[in-house]
Amino acid sequence: DVQLQASGGGVVQAGGSLRLSCAASGFRSNNYAIAWFRQAPGKGREGITCISKLDGGTAYADSMKGRFTVSSDNAKNTVYLRIDSLKPEDTAAYFCAADNSQPGCLFHGVSADKYPYWGQGTLVTVSS
Repeated sequence: DVQLQASGGGVVQAGGSLRLSCAASGFRSNNYAIAWFRQAPGKGREGITCISKLDGGTAYADSMKGRFTVSSDNAKNTVYLRIDSLKPEDTAAYFCAADNSQPGCLFHGVSADKYPYWGQGTLVTVSS
């Protein structure tokens, strides 16, 4: 079965940086895309970014460009999300999601309904 495990969250001071990890297993090839989403208390789910495991292509939500960077370590089957200049407003549960029906981020973007597989999420708390 496909499994996604997000990790790396914790309590961080505002202005700092954090790198989250998403470990993927169960895929039979690199023909899939990984995306990051977040959900803050009292708010809806927000798309952050997508990366294609096949070709390395990426996509970002307009509101997430600049402080968020997605990357992939194919040797570990792991995708990372780096968050710079953390703000208290970044406090949220961060989720990784995947789809293996299409590999490209041009297809998926950061639309949650295009990702059938979801990890449990990791909590990021940014203090003032």
